[in-house]
Amino acid sequence: MKAKRYFSIDRDGFYGAYYPLEKADCAFIAMLGDDIDDMLAKTGAKWLQEKGCGVLTMAPSKKDYGHHSYPLERFEKAIAFLKEEGYRKIGIVGASTTGMLALIAASYYPDITMTLAFSPSDFVMEGFYRDGKDGATERPGDGESTVSVGGEALPYLPFAYRHPEYWEKIREESKGSGNMISSIQMFNESERRHPIEEEEKIKVENIHGHIVFIGAEDDVLWDTCRYIRRMEERLLEKEHSCTYDALTYQYGTHFIFPESLIKMILPIGSKFLIGLAFRSAKKHPKECQKTRIDIDGRLAEILRNW
Repeated sequence: MKAKRYFSIDRDGFYGAYYPLEKADCAFIAMLGDDIDDMLAKTGAKWLQEKGCGVLTMAPSKKDYGHHSYPLERFEKAIAFLKEEGYRKIGIVGASTTGMLALIAASYYPDITMTLAFSPSDFVMEGFYRDGKDGATERPGDGESTVSVGGEALPYLPFAYRHPEYWEKIREESKGSGNMISSIQMFNESERRHPIEEEEKIKVENIHGHIVFIGAEDDVLWDTCRYIRRMEERLLEKEHSCTYDALTYQYGTHFIFPESLIKMILPIGSKFLIGLAFRSAKKHPKECQKTRIDIDGRLAEILRNW
């Protein structure tokens, strides 16, 4: 699948690729890959098109797989483009770090009326780089938030460790847990050292329309179900106009996508391949698949009612 149009930061104010759908009245800003036209981004766009939506994929910048000082104003420009294209309803979807980013963007821009957040956090994370410095796959950005607004960094939860200890700790935890990657201990330690302050929390009560939080208890990157429960508690405490579904499961891992999307990404051997990445998926393949099938049905209904 080829994008109809590509966007650059210098020319358009954001980095993205546009996959339109004729006669659709809704469109998603999708952040499901490391780049705007990698396999996951294109597959996610195709999946959303099958749900009746046009798609604008977005990423920080070309070949930049980290998240640091991402200007939230890029979403404002992306929304303006989709409105110019005639879309009446605009949604946003992200997974993992971009699940967090989707929630932050939706809390700032009321034109977003459907927010799908897979394995999100309920706080703004410290920025991180994936530039291979000193052989580390990932390192924290000292003094940088993942997100900025008006040129100012949003307050964030700082990671417990600095470079190079940060990646050394993640490697140690991953090896010890039998997962391809595991960082839940690091995130728990970060929160122990620095209890999350109000200014660092995502203001989910400011989101309009409908929110879908999706997470699994066996997520080993971070405790996303605990974060989702805290967002539910926040919505109970704060005045808000949005509605929401909190889809939490015992099994599903960090890679908790709908089954139909997984089948598009991995048409053969999906249970086996996910099991290679996450120990829980290897031990509980049927339970993880049951979760993905349930998410498929729930999201199909939610999007039909949007």
